[in-house]
Amino acid sequence: MATDSVSQTGIAFVGTGFVADYYMTTLKNHPNLRLVGAYDHNPAQLTRFSRFYGVHAYESFEALLADPDITVVVNLTNPESHFGVSRQALEAGKHIYSEKPLAMRVEDAETLVAFASERGLTAASAPANALSPAHAAVANALRAGEIGRPQLIYAEMEDGAVFRDRWQTWQSRSGAPWPGLHEFEIGCTLEHAGYALSWLVSLFGAVDSITAFSTLAFSDKGEGTAGHGLGPDFSVGCLNFRSGPVARLTCGLAAPRDRSLTILGDKGTIVVRDLWDHTSSVRIEKVGQPRRFIEKVAGRLEHTLGKALPLRPSPGRPLRISVPKLQLPRYPSRIDFCGGIAVHAEAIKAGKAPFFSGHVALHVTEAALALSNAGNAAASYRMRSSFSPPAVG
Repeated sequence: MATDSVSQTGIAFVGTGFVADYYMTTLKNHPNLRLVGAYDHNPAQLTRFSRFYGVHAYESFEALLADPDITVVVNLTNPESHFGVSRQALEAGKHIYSEKPLAMRVEDAETLVAFASERGLTAASAPANALSPAHAAVANALRAGEIGRPQLIYAEMEDGAVFRDRWQTWQSRSGAPWPGLHEFEIGCTLEHAGYALSWLVSLFGAVDSITAFSTLAFSDKGEGTAGHGLGPDFSVGCLNFRSGPVARLTCGLAAPRDRSLTILGDKGTIVVRDLWDHTSSVRIEKVGQPRRFIEKVAGRLEHTLGKALPLRPSPGRPLRISVPKLQLPRYPSRIDFCGGIAVHAEAIKAGKAPFFSGHVALHVTEAALALSNAGNAAASYRMRSSFSPPAVG
């Protein structure tokens, strides 16, 4: 069913590189959004994107900001440009939805959030993976007390050894090259930690302190990377939540791909298979729950063979997940990227602030920066930011 343009929220993309294709793939899921146009400082990149998708191309960023049809500026530029672009958009009276991180310095992220609040605007941030049906299923199970009190969480953000692949040849649907070198320079933690942090803070509330370690373990990322200052490709942090639980979050670019989340409570365990999958499988196992027959057989076989079975059945039972009919990017990033913008747009219409905006967006940004910038001191970092919504669990 077509949506009246009057009821739609006008948005514009700033930045038309690789990630913009993820947003275009999922835009059709949200008829409440209308993409008015796009801008990129690279004319060739803007031309490629606008022609491929039939999107209006602005001749300048100033022209985009002057368009009264635009309510939300979607900041898809490189991380170093996030602060400047978002600040200009806010100064022009536009709400912003920024790719992660909100800024490269905590002080800049604080400035954006404060400035938006002063102007009666909202500064929201990706990622949108915590708006998924899988997340809703976990949140409902925690509210119902199905695993008792959550006490310990393991979050994995291992993307595999992508630098050993032919990443120089990767392209998006519209032909944008994957910015591999730049991603290696930024570091995997700032690129990926937000996917886990968005789930963690929405389920368990604000983080009180973080003890973290980060390093560059593999300095050779392939052709064209020598001599460049590459960011950390491994980090691990222990997060103390004010609501009580402790989480360990690992980000890496070498170990086999693993983007799972394990929540251990005093009465059971919840395991999410993939935080990058909007409809990821979720399993729950309660303490004292009898093992299924197939699990018992697998256990006996492993004992007899003296090794683990490669396709061992997962313990527990699957949680029921409502799977909507959505257009999602192909594996591995099966996230409804525009879902966050759609929620933002509806909140603006209602005169409210979406959850992943303001102090929550700042909190996620600060935590990701603390993890990425930790170095090898493994010192405790006390979070400066906080937010008031209570933890789900």
